[in-house]
Amino acid sequence: MMLTWIPDKILWPLFHYQMHEIRLSHPDWEAYQEVNRYFAEALLPELRAGDAVWIQDYHLLLLPSFLRQALNRCKKDVKIGFFLHTVFPSSDFLRILPVREGILGGLLNCDLVGFHNSDYTDHFLQSCQKTMRLEVSNCEVKYEGRSVRVITCPIGIDPEEFHARLNLPKVQDRIKVLHKRYEDVKLIVSVDRLDYVKGIPLRMEAMEALLTKHPEHIGKVVLLQVLIPSREAVQGYRHLHHQIDESISRINGKFGLSLCKHPRSILLLTVFIGDIEYSPIQSQFCSVSKDELTALYAASDACIISSTRDGFNVVSLEYIACQRDRLGVLLLSEFAGAAAVLDDSIKFNPWDTDKFSKAIHQAVTMDEEEKRQRFNQLQSFVMRNTSQRWGQTFLDALQNTGRTHI
Repeated sequence: MMLTWIPDKILWPLFHYQMHEIRLSHPDWEAYQEVNRYFAEALLPELRAGDAVWIQDYHLLLLPSFLRQALNRCKKDVKIGFFLHTVFPSSDFLRILPVREGILGGLLNCDLVGFHNSDYTDHFLQSCQKTMRLEVSNCEVKYEGRSVRVITCPIGIDPEEFHARLNLPKVQDRIKVLHKRYEDVKLIVSVDRLDYVKGIPLRMEAMEALLTKHPEHIGKVVLLQVLIPSREAVQGYRHLHHQIDESISRINGKFGLSLCKHPRSILLLTVFIGDIEYSPIQSQFCSVSKDELTALYAASDACIISSTRDGFNVVSLEYIACQRDRLGVLLLSEFAGAAAVLDDSIKFNPWDTDKFSKAIHQAVTMDEEEKRQRFNQLQSFVMRNTSQRWGQTFLDALQNTGRTHI
């Protein structure tokens, strides 16, 4: 329980620019330190001179400090790398955190620190300058007689894994079922873990605006929202789930069609809400298998990612990998880390409901040639920048870091 308190209740919201109810107590901070110290003690006996350690994500921000101290006592020359998979906030925002020096000091005990996005890299370097008063130049930070290198290294996926799954008979059968069910509508899919940073309520507002301004889409466009349960014991997440459910019910009640109004397309839909037999927003609140996820991606015409902040969001890459035959359109929040590299997605500000709804309209009315041009560029990126390449790039950079004292 204490392991998750600081990361999930303080670091996660602060790193994603969410300031509601952030309070840091001394016992909480001590518990977070103790967990990180425990990992250092467990790692130390396993390490030999010349080894390299790669630490992942915000749960272990202090581990480099404790590990470096232990290695120095043992006189073991071991390289330490760290990769942060979340947003790293601006220096002005990080200053809110009372233990900001401890967090920065943890990362500065690494030889190499990596981020998904150049904005996060810049924010970290600026924090080192403004908060720690350190010398920064050429993506290196001078700290306690060492040079700490900082790199931008966007993550990838294994697209071949999705391609292989697409060829499975059970996945192909599921795709056929979905195509039949939604053959008269444009199917938009969104896949999110339940979290306030995913911008799901803003997505519902944009769908409502779309159907209000473009009634021709009523009965012709469906958003299938896959919501994966997360942190259900936390009251704020339960409230968010309730808020989303209420929005979906209200919008479906406003724009849903009965059998007598729309006899053709409703025969192809399976989600019924009261007397409404066409629902513009359909939702699933459950964990989804990789096979089902692959089929949903492959059968859809577009995918919406509307994060208000997101370290990267690999759904964007998975969707493109599964769109081998359909040329689906990717709509991507400009606040998702992936937006920095997926230039041929339709980018939007999720807080701007009008432009968000226009982006959805653009996606569902886009001609085949534009879809093909955008998809080819996105597919090329996904195929080149794989998870294997990401990992190898980071490890090569870690091995090449110097141990020169300054």
